[in-house]
Amino acid sequence: MVSFDLGGSFWSGSHSGSSPSPFDGVDEHRLAGPAGSHPLHAMSLDELVRPSSGEATAVFGIDKPARVGEGITGGVRIVANQAIRGRGAAFRLVGLRLVETKRSREDRDSEGRVTHREEWVEANGTLFVHDAFREPVIPPSLEPGQTFETRFAVPGPPLGPPSAHLGEAIVAWALEVRWDVPHGRDASVAAPLPIAQHPDLLRAGVGKQGGQSLLDVVSVGDARIAVASPLPAPIGSDLLVDALWPSAPGGRQARIELHRRNNAPNGVEGIIASVQVPSDALRGGAQVRLSVPADSPPSFDGADLEIGYVVRVLVDRRFLPDLAVERPVAIA
Repeated sequence: MVSFDLGGSFWSGSHSGSSPSPFDGVDEHRLAGPAGSHPLHAMSLDELVRPSSGEATAVFGIDKPARVGEGITGGVRIVANQAIRGRGAAFRLVGLRLVETKRSREDRDSEGRVTHREEWVEANGTLFVHDAFREPVIPPSLEPGQTFETRFAVPGPPLGPPSAHLGEAIVAWALEVRWDVPHGRDASVAAPLPIAQHPDLLRAGVGKQGGQSLLDVVSVGDARIAVASPLPAPIGSDLLVDALWPSAPGGRQARIELHRRNNAPNGVEGIIASVQVPSDALRGGAQVRLSVPADSPPSFDGADLEIGYVVRVLVDRRFLPDLAVERPVAIA
């Protein structure tokens, strides 16, 4: 066990998080860290999925990339490593919500004084979707070395959310075959399933991500923030922004930025693109190009998580608080 002091809070290194099967592919101690840390930041969606509980191996294939609101078709080939004797078996689509939370614990003496305080961050997950389908029919029992192959056609999540790594939270999907084994541990095989956001869902105004985030021009007071490139903006593309702010105050400098915001319990706001412009240029209009990083999660709300983006125009004023206007923008 690792123990050390962090500015008055104590971190023992003995804590762990949790994630349900089949998203239990990483050591549970990687799902925890000292106060101020973000254990999920270095974790990928794919590594969360445990491909097999050991009784069988499988290869899943899908015919085309999955998107919210569309059916998922493909095939699976299963090879039994040992005998499986199940009461039943199901082909499933499962969705994971994994979020970081801050934790603390105090020890007190007989007079109620704090003698020891420990603070840490841990990530815990739940399955918010675990849909089992009547088809394809999976044999409940397999003999050692037996191979089973089948095609599948199952509905995807009609409204999402899409797969997304928010930094401090994760939404992940997987295809799974699970055997209900009496008086023993269930057997399973699984594979990660990336599900992309559907731009038409945002255009239709489903959830909280439509509205002003899809408008070409949004006015804030006398300021006007226009996005000339198509919306929703594809991940990995550039946003072409035209900012006009006739009453913009003078300052040392001005910036036009793309901000990412989420409602994860341990979430932080991130500036993912920023371009500096002269503050007086805003009064006559300034044009910039903001790059949307290729690893950005799409705009969405679902599974009690939300992520959104804003274009923010800010003036850095000497000896005074910064002044800013902003508008939402949809990313898909």
